[in-house]
Amino acid sequence: MSFKHIVSRDNPVFKQLKKLADKARERRSEGKTLLDGVHLIEAYMAAFGEPVMVIIPEGQSSVEATGLIQALEHVSTIMLPTLMFAELAPVANATGILALVTIPQLNIPEQPTFALMLEDIQDPGNLGSIIRTAAAARVEVIYLSMSCTDAWSPKALRGGQGAQFVLPIVERADLVAELQNFSGNSYATTMQGESLYLQDLTQATAFVIGNEGAGLSHKTIVAATKRINIPMAESRLRSVESLNVGAATAICLFERYRQISEK
Repeated sequence: MSFKHIVSRDNPVFKQLKKLADKARERRSEGKTLLDGVHLIEAYMAAFGEPVMVIIPEGQSSVEATGLIQALEHVSTIMLPTLMFAELAPVANATGILALVTIPQLNIPEQPTFALMLEDIQDPGNLGSIIRTAAAARVEVIYLSMSCTDAWSPKALRGGQGAQFVLPIVERADLVAELQNFSGNSYATTMQGESLYLQDLTQATAFVIGNEGAGLSHKTIVAATKRINIPMAESRLRSVESLNVGAATAICLFERYRQISEK
């Protein structure tokens, strides 16, 4: 194992890691990203093997992080001052270990029977949580529009907790074209339309979910087979007009999973 202690922000290794932590363009160009935490690193290793590099802060590491470092004896390790390490970590309470990894390329099914299409989701935490939910509901592929946040950002990866390693994701997709090519029924979630619970979701199904605030664009709604909504009880709060994007996605996906399971 090679070991390096870096203390300057001008060090080229640190500068490159900072770019990968902050910029989607850099991650796409290099085909690499950063993972935060023992659980996420171990999930990656179980599917794809060892990381390229391990990054740790100065000071005492947790028992779990120390054990992982010892297991990765052939992987290069760098140590950073705590403040520099915090600049790379996706959350304030960092776990004490990061890993530089190659972004995996999963096979995309040619004719998926259960797809999720996301338009312009902006919050990486929301996206990571949605990907995790989709994996649990057995979605076969996720399509992200051109303006969606990056699925491989450290924050999205932390939210996904390993879901990106098992669920194929198509980024920068033309959702209208994907909807036109989808072989089953596609459902655009809107404030109007038929109830989700009146749909037969046992056939090939794609759900289309829009931006946290603006929802779906008109062109995407028109390209879908049908508009649907999630029925809600009347609320005494005028601000409660729609569900959080993560909650809405979970309801749609697991309604389909329920129908398939009971078929």
